[in-house]
Amino acid sequence: MLRPWKLRMKLESHSGKAIYLQIADAIIEDIKSGRLQAGAALPGSRALAADLALNRNTVVEALQVLLNEEWVVSVERKGIFVAAQLPNAGRPAKPRLPKTAPPVLATSAHIVFDDGHPDSKIAPVNALARAYRQLFNQKAKWKMMGYANELGDPAFRKAIAHMLNHQRGMQLSEHQVCITRGSQMAMYLTAQCLIRDGDEVVVEHPGYTPAWRVFEHAGAKLLHTAVDQDGIRVDKIAQYLAAGKKIKAVYITPHHQYPTTVTLSLQRRLELIRLSNKHHFTIIEDDYDNEFHFGYRPVLPVSSFEEVKHYIYIGTMSKVVAPALRIGYLVGKPAIIEKVGELRKMIDVQGDTIMEQAVLQLIEDGTIRRHIKKATAYYRSKRDLTAQLLEQHLQGKVQYTIPEGGLAFWITPVAKTDWEQVTKKLLKRGVRIMSPEIYGKQQRVNGFRLSYGALSEAQLRDGIEALAACL
Repeated sequence: MLRPWKLRMKLESHSGKAIYLQIADAIIEDIKSGRLQAGAALPGSRALAADLALNRNTVVEALQVLLNEEWVVSVERKGIFVAAQLPNAGRPAKPRLPKTAPPVLATSAHIVFDDGHPDSKIAPVNALARAYRQLFNQKAKWKMMGYANELGDPAFRKAIAHMLNHQRGMQLSEHQVCITRGSQMAMYLTAQCLIRDGDEVVVEHPGYTPAWRVFEHAGAKLLHTAVDQDGIRVDKIAQYLAAGKKIKAVYITPHHQYPTTVTLSLQRRLELIRLSNKHHFTIIEDDYDNEFHFGYRPVLPVSSFEEVKHYIYIGTMSKVVAPALRIGYLVGKPAIIEKVGELRKMIDVQGDTIMEQAVLQLIEDGTIRRHIKKATAYYRSKRDLTAQLLEQHLQGKVQYTIPEGGLAFWITPVAKTDWEQVTKKLLKRGVRIMSPEIYGKQQRVNGFRLSYGALSEAQLRDGIEALAACL
């Protein structure tokens, strides 16, 4: 499809207005002046980014603003066009878009407070690409193209075990490690190998509902246990046991609890281990963001305690390298790892051996260690900025604790909140938050995760200002 015009605009990097808003306003002026007629096709985001010598994400944000404000419409598989009915216009402009391709208005937001995604722009992509090239330039590269171990590349498993032993106080060999395609796959393998129909599993509430669904799919009956400032209420678990509940497993996110970010206290860790040893239930520990910790030093996993007898430890490198690279790991006693390997071979045969060897190179040459150090400083700075913006714009409206790690704040409004109305108001401003319903429906959850990892400074400022206006 021909797009006969080329965008001309002057962008001021020091004007105080975000670049994506400058682009959006320039296109709006062209529409108002008549230079862009109704039905005119805008250039694609890649072409426009190339013309303006900008990152494509910036252009995408500008186009989202225009879509949200209804200056343009998106037609599936065709492109973005100037709207026939403009905002505040008394009559439709001509020519209209063909009736055979009705416009589909975009409903997505240009600022999304997700549940704690990392910033892919700082991922060590060049180093990873270099590692890939080196692997394929090896003389014996043909050896990589055959079948491999269902538990993962042995050298990579050994490196993960070494990392967990030295940085998280564990005592493992590579024979206790299974590499998976992300932590969610590790959760699925755990549930299928551990849980039988009717087994009772304790989960945190509010909590990580994708894990709940995995347990329920395996036949588990969930026992929801509240979370306070010290983490999961272990006394409630003791009450379940005293009432005769046959608990098969307890699922926890103790380092930075999901979604509230609180850390499980030492006293409760020890009591949970005592109950686990006495009643023979397995502690399933999901350590989803251990790497990003801003305090003096991170709290060691529950699975690192010498006293613990029944545990499965799940972690991920996807947040460290990039979310698109699905690399997780599952750690446990040899008996459970053997069962996991048998199931893994049925559904996936093996993991991405080449990716594992490439990431192994980054571990061995120090790239991962340097990246984690750089990323931690980067996210600490973003956390501090977010805290300043919350103090500036939402003081008195919400309660929160500045997290010691992770990539999100847990925000609870002071006043009673109609979340459906707040969500609608925010979407009109191009901002989306995670619905509190995703953290559990058994009881009302009055809070949401405000993530900062993947957002720019301008997006954080604009998003928090929108929250202040809507709460």
